[in-house]
Amino acid sequence: MDIRNVEHEGEQAIQRQAREGGPGWGSAMFGPEIPQAFVPFIRDQRMLVIAGADDEGAIWSTIVDGPTGFAEAVDERTVVIDALPAPGDPLRDAFRTERDIGVLALQPQTQRRIRLNGVGRRDGNRLVMRTEQVLGNCPKYLQTRTVKETVPGGAGPAVTGKELSEDQQRWIEGTDTFFIASLSPEHGADSSHRGGMPGFATVADPRTIVWPDYTGNQFYMTLGNMHLNPATGLLFLDWDNGHTLQLTGQSRIHWDPARAQKHPGALRVVEFDIAKVVQIDHASSLRWEFHAYSRVNPPARADDRPPNQPWSARRAGRDIAP
Repeated sequence: MDIRNVEHEGEQAIQRQAREGGPGWGSAMFGPEIPQAFVPFIRDQRMLVIAGADDEGAIWSTIVDGPTGFAEAVDERTVVIDALPAPGDPLRDAFRTERDIGVLALQPQTQRRIRLNGVGRRDGNRLVMRTEQVLGNCPKYLQTRTVKETVPGGAGPAVTGKELSEDQQRWIEGTDTFFIASLSPEHGADSSHRGGMPGFATVADPRTIVWPDYTGNQFYMTLGNMHLNPATGLLFLDWDNGHTLQLTGQSRIHWDPARAQKHPGALRVVEFDIAKVVQIDHASSLRWEFHAYSRVNPPARADDRPPNQPWSARRAGRDIAP
């Protein structure tokens, strides 16, 4: 499926509702070729965040990492990723058959990110992607971190469930960053980022998460996909320990201004219903050092004072356990 220059009816519907953007604004603006300026950026990555669907159609977000050069743009439309998701990850074996893939290359140390959408397949122990849409994104809501060390070893077993444990709820409510996977059958998969001050994502109950949607680039690629297909995947990363918390379920967009006003800076609110939870300890080999929150982050709540440390540091090194 070639998605270049195709109007995304989901994006257009969200833009009309938000009274932003307009015809031709969004996915149709971006072609499939990888700009030459992006090639060294891709090669420089230590991690990539991947969006895709499993064989049952559930949408997931996951992370792969490696040394500099583990991802390489080998031509203007092909990226080779010399890594796979951890054993037990819902997307570990998904790409044995070619399917839609979204890739987010995010560099917390420079607050730069690009998105690559297309189709991917597994080739031995690596992933090969053919791009259909490539774009750069602004640095809004990106916290600054650098890789502190790489810890070899291996991922722990995947621990699954249908709702969040108390520790997992605290993990989410203390996060400043999570990743979101969405997929429209007509427009492909997309991997994106959500950031804010700790507390911006809240747990309404063990099977429901709520977060504010802040002002962005008005493309509405993620919300546009949600409009057409509410199936969504979320990924929370424990930056200190390399643990991952993956959720799949369905999202709803709430447009009630009174509800948005409860979240400083919010234009609307997204609610996510959990269908399945997967936690894998040490899924990533990278350990990150926190430096600063994005200067454009709104307060998580109207009466909040920004903390000077991320949630992981305030836990004083306490590990997450399911």
